[in-house]
Amino acid sequence: MSELNPEPRLVSTSPLLSVENLSVAFSQGGKTTLAVDEVSFSIAKGETLALVGESGSGKSVSALSILKLLPYPAASHPSGAVYFDGENLIDDDERDLRKVRGNRISMIFQEPMSSLNPLHTVEKQVGEVLKLHRGFGDKAARERTLELLSKVGIRNAEERLGAYPHQLSGGQRQRVMIAMALANDPDLLIADEPTTALDVTVQAQILELLKALQAERGMAMLFITHDLGIVRRIADRVCVMYRGKIVEEGATRTIFDTPRHGYTKHLLAAEPKGHPPAANVNAPVVMEAEDVKVWFPIRTGLLRRVTGHVKAVDGIDLTIRAGQTVGVVGESGSGKTTLGLALSRMISSTGEIRFDGERIDDRSFGSMRPLRRQMQIVFQDPYGSLSPRMSVADIVAEGLSIHERGLSAEERDRRVVDVLREVGLDAAARFRFPHEFSGGQRQRIAIARAMILKPRFVMLDEPTSALDMSVQAQVVDLLRDLQKRHDLAYLFISHDLKVVRALANEVIVMRNGKVVERGPAVEIFDRPRTDYTKALMAAAFDIKAAPTGVVSE
Repeated sequence: MSELNPEPRLVSTSPLLSVENLSVAFSQGGKTTLAVDEVSFSIAKGETLALVGESGSGKSVSALSILKLLPYPAASHPSGAVYFDGENLIDDDERDLRKVRGNRISMIFQEPMSSLNPLHTVEKQVGEVLKLHRGFGDKAARERTLELLSKVGIRNAEERLGAYPHQLSGGQRQRVMIAMALANDPDLLIADEPTTALDVTVQAQILELLKALQAERGMAMLFITHDLGIVRRIADRVCVMYRGKIVEEGATRTIFDTPRHGYTKHLLAAEPKGHPPAANVNAPVVMEAEDVKVWFPIRTGLLRRVTGHVKAVDGIDLTIRAGQTVGVVGESGSGKTTLGLALSRMISSTGEIRFDGERIDDRSFGSMRPLRRQMQIVFQDPYGSLSPRMSVADIVAEGLSIHERGLSAEERDRRVVDVLREVGLDAAARFRFPHEFSGGQRQRIAIARAMILKPRFVMLDEPTSALDMSVQAQVVDLLRDLQKRHDLAYLFISHDLKVVRALANEVIVMRNGKVVERGPAVEIFDRPRTDYTKALMAAAFDIKAAPTGVVSE
């Protein structure tokens, strides 16, 4: 991994890409909104330019404009030009653009699961790029696909050719996307938040991979992100965007060491801070588990006999007291969410689970209903977990209609208003719909939906991973405030160790369904004992110690 604030590398002085006074407007229902306002930047061969800013700042819209991938004619360009190797792409028609897209300029998108076709195998999707742009036959495309998959660090590449996206891990899917993007040796790679949904160790591997491939091929890279920690690792220069404008630009070291614009300073100070409320060791135990196991059977053969098990959770003990947060960390597939669902009795498990001293592991799912109001869940994706057809009032009050049916309409509305205000939203928001809110506001709505039932235990499953860093800090502050006010017991599941450090009293580190390390948060973060925990900490906090080299999956 490149060192913190690396010195600028030697790159070509003449720009490969030059964006000049580019504006982007969207028209809908007779109303025009300016999303990008006269933005200018350039990238030389071999250089990495980072475009940073929070959601809605215009980063992705600017990048999509380069290849004219916006929804035209709803999108338009009131001003500007995009020169690539001297040619203005804004003036090109679709026929000319097809020669550039995926060939000389490639793009890696944020969410590989939605970018890859779920109905096509890895071989077909990578091979399609080669056949379309280079006219490869089946045999040549297969050989090149194998070469690319091996190059991007996928172990046993030949065995993965017939795999579908859902059969791959998040890191593997992103590596397939990188293989597709690099298939035709592009001159410019546009990477739009390519590591946002990945674990910290996988993120470090992907960044290292991109830097290595860039150095080998001499390509330029436009890297779009809201994570300034990533910018430190990968960029030569930085452009900071705010409300459609570039408010500051310069060398990476200069931007980090001497930021000039107030918004840049705000971004640099936006990491979650503070400490969790002090845990009371004498507080009543809310959730307790002993030797919890969740094993999924593996069935093979014509008769589908059970020949083995996937041990998603394998013998976990856990205690969470009122007012305490237990953080569960580990890479994707380690069993974090499965453990949370087992404790909440959303899936079957073995072993003892006690809620408020009462065993619940032997209860049927139907008999759990009276306890559901006291055990709530806040999910990772606030947009996916909120019904787009329901108003905020209906979403937040839905639990009341099940658990407190005797409430009048007036009382139910008053409860909705009170909880929305408690999570920092205007009461008028209850008349609107989820799509009208930002990601952070939607997560506040999801928290309000959980809090309106006055729970004692809340499972928080990656509740900040899809949010900008400044919004993450706000949500962390909100969760801490709610916990202190209502003496809540939290199970906080995350791969973002900075957020866990700001919230958790105790930490459990999971790998392959087992606990590899546990203890007070201060000890886990400051004095990790196992190599696995040390690797997680290094990837999250200490860039120089982060994993280096291409690590195969």
